[in-house]
Amino acid sequence: MNKIIFPFIVIFLFGCQKSKDESSQQKSKYLRWVGDSKFDPEVDDPDFKACNGEKVAQYFNFSMGLQYEGEKRALEKVFREKYNPLSREGESGLIRIRFVVNCKGKTGRFRLLQMDNDFQEKSFNPLITDQLLQITKGLTGWKRLPDTDNARDYYQYLIFKMEKGEIKEILP
Repeated sequence: MNKIIFPFIVIFLFGCQKSKDESSQQKSKYLRWVGDSKFDPEVDDPDFKACNGEKVAQYFNFSMGLQYEGEKRALEKVFREKYNPLSREGESGLIRIRFVVNCKGKTGRFRLLQMDNDFQEKSFNPLITDQLLQITKGLTGWKRLPDTDNARDYYQYLIFKMEKGEIKEILP
């Protein structure tokens, strides 16, 4: 009886294993988390380097809130001083800018997501999005994550609630 079952077990075990090539192809096909952003030479600064490779902490991996010098108040002050509203009908909704802050407090890999107030994809006037992106790229007060053992990079995002081209609120 055991002589009959043994070949089936061997066939089952070896038949279900993937080769290393198949496994590495599958790993490279998918990112670690939804929303991860790999380096894109067409849009990203080649001088920006994440300190820990592709292991970038998601915002939900630590519960320390916004990691910016002076916190949200200082961040909002920068946008109040530098953003020139483009008052226009139809320029309402949400603009999310997501990026990586590396272990040195430097930023890179900026990604935009734009939607209307019903969360449907939308394109804002580039005079609005370009301004928000340039101001965000110019922010220099990002804190390094407190971790004495390892260099840590993290994703950060800013969501702008827009109403007729004016910033009504910045999240988080």
